[in-house]
Amino acid sequence: MSTRRIALHEGGHGHEHAHGRELTPEQTLALLSYTLEHNRSHAEELHDLGHALAGQGRAEAAEKLHEAVHCFEQGNEKLSEALELIKGE
Repeated sequence: MSTRRIALHEGGHGHEHAHGRELTPEQTLALLSYTLEHNRSHAEELHDLGHALAGQGRAEAAEKLHEAVHCFEQGNEKLSEALELIKGE
C-alpha cells in the first residue's frame, strides 16, 4: 500500500512524497533531472538575493547567502554525478 503526503517547504511551495512505491527507471531519471534543475534555479535566486543584500549594505547576510549558494552547488554537483551514473548504465 502506498502512503502519500504533501510536503510544504519554506517559501510556500510543496510537492507530493510517495512512500512505499517503487519508481520505474524512467521516473527516477525524470525526477532526478527535475530536482537538479529545480535546485539550480533556487541557487541562482539565492545568488541574486545575495547581491541585492550586498547592495543594501547587508554584507553579513549577503555572505551567508553566498555560503548557502556554495552548499547548493556542492549538493547539485553530487546530484549531477548521480544523474550521469544513471544515464551511463
